[in-house]
Amino acid sequence: MISRLTDWAVGRTRRMLVGLVLAVPLLAIVGGGVEDRLSVGGFLDPAAESTRVAEILEDDFGTGSYGFVLLLEPKEDWVYSGINKPEGERLTNAIETEPGVVEMASFYGLPEPPPPALSPLRDRGGHFALIALKLGGTEDEQRETAERLHDTYVVPNEIFDIRATGAVEISRVAAQEAESDLQRAELLAAPFTLLGLLLVFRGFRAAVLPLVVAVVAVLGSFVALTIAVQFTEISIFARTLVTALGLGLAIDYSLLMVARFREERGAGRTIEAAVSRTMQTAGRTIVFSAATVGSSLLGLLVFPVVYLRSFAFAGLAVVSCAAIATLVVVPPMLVRFGGGMGTAQANADSFWGLQAARVMRRPVVWLVAIGLFLVMLGLPFARFSPGRVDDRVLPADNEARTAAEAIRENMNWPDVNPIQIVARGSDPDDPEALFATTKHLLELDGPVRVDSSLGYVRLDSTTPKNRLSLHFRPVEGSDADGTWFNVVYRFDPDDPRADELVHTLRNLDLPAGELLVGGNNATVIDTVDSVTNRIPQALAVIAVVTLVLLFFMTGSIVIPIKALLLNLLSLSATFGALVWVFQEGNLADQLGITATGKIDVFTPILMFCIAFGLSMDYEVFLLARIKEEYDLTGDNEMAVRVGIGHTGRIVTAAAVLLAIVFLAIATSGVAIVKMFGLGLALAVITDAFLVRATLTPALMKLAGRWNWWAPGPLRRFHLRWGIWENDPVLLDAANTGGS
Repeated sequence: MISRLTDWAVGRTRRMLVGLVLAVPLLAIVGGGVEDRLSVGGFLDPAAESTRVAEILEDDFGTGSYGFVLLLEPKEDWVYSGINKPEGERLTNAIETEPGVVEMASFYGLPEPPPPALSPLRDRGGHFALIALKLGGTEDEQRETAERLHDTYVVPNEIFDIRATGAVEISRVAAQEAESDLQRAELLAAPFTLLGLLLVFRGFRAAVLPLVVAVVAVLGSFVALTIAVQFTEISIFARTLVTALGLGLAIDYSLLMVARFREERGAGRTIEAAVSRTMQTAGRTIVFSAATVGSSLLGLLVFPVVYLRSFAFAGLAVVSCAAIATLVVVPPMLVRFGGGMGTAQANADSFWGLQAARVMRRPVVWLVAIGLFLVMLGLPFARFSPGRVDDRVLPADNEARTAAEAIRENMNWPDVNPIQIVARGSDPDDPEALFATTKHLLELDGPVRVDSSLGYVRLDSTTPKNRLSLHFRPVEGSDADGTWFNVVYRFDPDDPRADELVHTLRNLDLPAGELLVGGNNATVIDTVDSVTNRIPQALAVIAVVTLVLLFFMTGSIVIPIKALLLNLLSLSATFGALVWVFQEGNLADQLGITATGKIDVFTPILMFCIAFGLSMDYEVFLLARIKEEYDLTGDNEMAVRVGIGHTGRIVTAAAVLLAIVFLAIATSGVAIVKMFGLGLALAVITDAFLVRATLTPALMKLAGRWNWWAPGPLRRFHLRWGIWENDPVLLDAANTGGS
């Protein structure tokens, strides 16, 4: 394939460039509308118990969780006085008829209970009243309903100040804020990236190459997602990975190609011969790099959550398109414009070559010093506590967050976010059994009220009271088998005892029938469990594929294992720093975040796969050049010095340019996006400047010729099927100016 592409680049340059000009608008047309086809949901495990409960409640009982809450704050008097009551009733009646609203609990739709009882839908001082809504449909449909309700009712009102919050609304607003912040980040990063490209590529013509490759790669990826979305659900957040990784890989691959082309031109080869040699060496490296980066994203496919799987599809698309675009676009542009891109002399005594030599003179000192530093950075990762996002990921002045804080501080949040239980096989017309189950639930540590088809029962109740919620019987015509209960508890939702209560309820054996437990707390528990339980499988997939690919490239089993361990060390240091900041709250004020004691379970997994792929990208760049020199000389130390001397600048320059993009993303006001940007910037800089420049040469020096060891059968296999950078026939042809 490489040879054919080279022949096309050298012999049909004009045709390829014309094809490129025609292909770009075609790709833009086909893939331009992909955003409208992507999903804004996909955060739930479809097989989880809480998901089953949500489906049963909607399908059989016509209800669900209160995912959208309006907080009404009267401008005068208390919530039930004067004009506040009729205005609240008007809003209640209007909202009740809105499409997508399957159930509503409004302070103004229920009678105010006599003293000393207190409606769960207002605070004790009468300063706030709630209208809590249960929205029907898929995650996408619920977000669309929430957006419509927000635009209709969160508007200037002469009687109330109205704010919207709730799980669905918080998720919608976080996505909206993140999308806006990412667009702003792209504009912020653009001038710095362009300046960096000009400095790194040392010329306008060369600096244009990665931009052209990035455009083709991103548009090609959008076309691939347009096709993929016909067969599976793809999250809209995957589009961010396409643009960021598309630009990053375009810079990496273009820089590698240009640097090698200039080096070959500096050795006296013609443009055509230099392109051929560049494709033979750097082109092969890019193929292996794309394979290793793609393999790190394959691990995301083991997760059942659409959100994570979407990044696998998007990542594989953009990695493939970036590699193909580089191999197809760059060679003809080098043939056409390479004469004005300058030359470079191969110099093992560059700064990075000398740095490698310094490290190899005292490998143990460097290995211990840098290794201990990374281990110390990684220690907080042992305290990693996964969770899901809540309102505190939003900026402090965001409406959805301030409303949630008002409810959390002044009201009993579990009243509108109870634990939901579906009792399969129980009889809704058997009051004695239902009351016995209710009393049993109230005997547990935590519940203060249980709502069911009987009514509501408090801790001090001897008989059921009038219901505050709608009926708990199956809707007419459904084939539901059983009934359901709402359990209101006394803990804050963040309290670990709330999670313990969910686990306790799931382990109960009651005569009411099989208990299925859902609600917001159960959903968070199930999401975290479904993700964390599959992390070992994801790591195994990534490790096996990476080891196999690096073996094909190097013929060694030592180097792939070393590369894997160094990547894990580097990434554990990055995640340790993130736990120290985002989970434990250090530097929180300076960064404008609120630590909750947990980190969103999805973000570290995404960061790991992306950062691991980028680390392997840099590793492949170094190893390819080191192996090329080792195959020629058989001198391990010289090969390491020459390889790092020739590629160190490429790796560090690419890392700096990519870090600029990630740091721009880190300016977001959404905490998880900020963590994503800061974490990836830290990961690529740590990997390029510490791991590749110090630990890699130190370990390769200590291992010596053992670096290249493999058992006899595997070595013979590699001799026949492995990849070799140097082909004597091609080398002779290149040296004579042939192609």
